[in-house]
Amino acid sequence: MNVSEELKKLKAFRCDDRCVLSVYLNTNPADPDQQQAAWRIHLKSGLKRLDEYLVASGDEKELTAFRLVKDKVMKEIEHNQGELAKGAVIFAAAEPEIWSVHFVQVAVKTSFHWENHAMTDELEYMLKAYPESGIVLPSYGEVRILDTAMGRIRDETVYEFDSGLDVWKEQKGVKSSIQRGVGGHTDEFDQRLRANLGRFYKEMGSIVGKMKSKRGWKEVHVAGEAELAKSFASTLREKPESCIHKNFGRTKNDQIIQKIFESR
Repeated sequence: MNVSEELKKLKAFRCDDRCVLSVYLNTNPADPDQQQAAWRIHLKSGLKRLDEYLVASGDEKELTAFRLVKDKVMKEIEHNQGELAKGAVIFAAAEPEIWSVHFVQVAVKTSFHWENHAMTDELEYMLKAYPESGIVLPSYGEVRILDTAMGRIRDETVYEFDSGLDVWKEQKGVKSSIQRGVGGHTDEFDQRLRANLGRFYKEMGSIVGKMKSKRGWKEVHVAGEAELAKSFASTLREKPESCIHKNFGRTKNDQIIQKIFESR
């Protein structure tokens, strides 16, 4: 299930009494307020305040329901410390059950909510700013495709182009050795090689179109050296959301995502 489909289910969920814990947690290590993993203190104190409020209300059923999901949320975040990026967003309910976890690469303002429905406004804003998208990075030796949502990589696929054999193959999460061995200027390529590269891009354009439909991408972005980016963009049945004439080379994936969405 993609994030958009999950969001629809969350928005439709209701319970008779308050039963849904919504957690937005800022875990950004670059934030001055988050030095020395301060998110741990914010998480514990935020959940403690809700617990104290429910104790004071005297509703034992509601308090029991809250404590069940509170403990589950705390364990989930502690267990996934290595996955924490800029923020964590979790929606949890015990009965009926909800369990929705997102570790995101976008800014999150810490807040805690205990209501009869999931508080999804901030998640909707994140998804609008960083929608489910495919980022295509064509080069002379490969086409790299990043499957992204809310500023984070969900999947990475690399299709390598062998100019000698005129074939391509899929590589999962692997940096192409061919790309490193191929020159970086179109003058080094003869007409036959250009034609083969054009056919390779055309096949990849068809694959990107199928991935967009299957993975629920709202947008497709193309980025690379000007001639290559324009050449690849022309193979797509639908015009890409953006076509950026920049070779990101060894740029980290999260920085690529940030630069592309900032330039929209």
